[in-house]
Amino acid sequence: MTRKRDYYEVLELSRDADQDQIKSAYVRLARKYHPDFNPGDETAEAKFKEVTEAYEVLSDPEKRARYDRYGHAGMEGDGPGGFHGPSVDPFDLFAQMFGMAGLGRRGPQAGQDILVEVEIDLLEAATGTTRTVEVDRAERCGECQGSGVRPGSRPVTCPRCRGMGVFIQQAGFFQMQTTCRACDGKGTVIRDPCDRCRGSGMVEVRRRIEVQIPPGVDTGTRVRVRGEGDAGEAGARRGDLFVQIRVREHPLFRREGPHLICTVPVSFTQAALGAEIEVPTLQGREKISLPRGTQYGHQIRLRGKGMPDLRGRGSGDLIVQIVIEVPRKLTKRQEELLRELAQIEQKNVTPQQKSFLEQLKDWWGKGTDTPKT
Repeated sequence: MTRKRDYYEVLELSRDADQDQIKSAYVRLARKYHPDFNPGDETAEAKFKEVTEAYEVLSDPEKRARYDRYGHAGMEGDGPGGFHGPSVDPFDLFAQMFGMAGLGRRGPQAGQDILVEVEIDLLEAATGTTRTVEVDRAERCGECQGSGVRPGSRPVTCPRCRGMGVFIQQAGFFQMQTTCRACDGKGTVIRDPCDRCRGSGMVEVRRRIEVQIPPGVDTGTRVRVRGEGDAGEAGARRGDLFVQIRVREHPLFRREGPHLICTVPVSFTQAALGAEIEVPTLQGREKISLPRGTQYGHQIRLRGKGMPDLRGRGSGDLIVQIVIEVPRKLTKRQEELLRELAQIEQKNVTPQQKSFLEQLKDWWGKGTDTPKT
């Protein structure tokens, strides 16, 4: 597989180039490789498209910052920030910047992209899953093979532009062109349209497409399925299908990036005396040890038990957050024991409690008197 070149290398620039230098480099290289100046040279056309792709990213401060941080991975559909790669037609961009004759958009147009949403649960997001989606997409008409004309008929030369597809105006040393609106720049018009597609060359078809959802996705992640969007004009590529993910909330786990947080209730005696308890993980149950004197809000981190990284770089952690439950109802014996404990605590005040009481005395200004409970 051919390595995708660095955008700065494509435009022959250093990484600290300013916007004027980026635009100047694009103008120079786009002129050099434009297919109108290199007829029949497929290598030049490929370089022209590569130059435009690089310019689209580096001329946009937000995209450039993302590219500088993540490289080409940041420009893909599953990359950080959700950017889905260059989308500007290179010939349209060139025509907008130069307005020169013969340099407008050329060739058939690619198909449009399609976006659908899929909902999955947290476990599916962690392990990856497969979904079958239904999409209504444009496909080339089978009746006329995408030509738009009734079988047996042919398009006719556009009478407005006489088959040129454009109108050319002289402006000093420059020639300016505008696309013919009657034929949309094709140079031909359809007089006898196909009955099925009514001259568009396209029909809408519902398709079922299987989508592989990788481990580690989160709400807002977009998975790209290349070539499953609308059909393009004859000779052009299909658009892509983008599947936007929505992950349902889980009753036990709260997600924070790659990490999961699980709140686990324990009794007062377990917290005070220490205990071995079971906690849930995405992989099943796991035993952990509570130290003696565990406080409310104490956290225990289980390394690697969180969500997997979307790019396969390990997994996050599971953070077990301890909360201490106060019983709402007590048996007679439980109440007796707690009252006995309360009496003991009044006689043997812990250092932490004593410090707090001393602060209260200072605040209330009551000397050595202890507030009554």
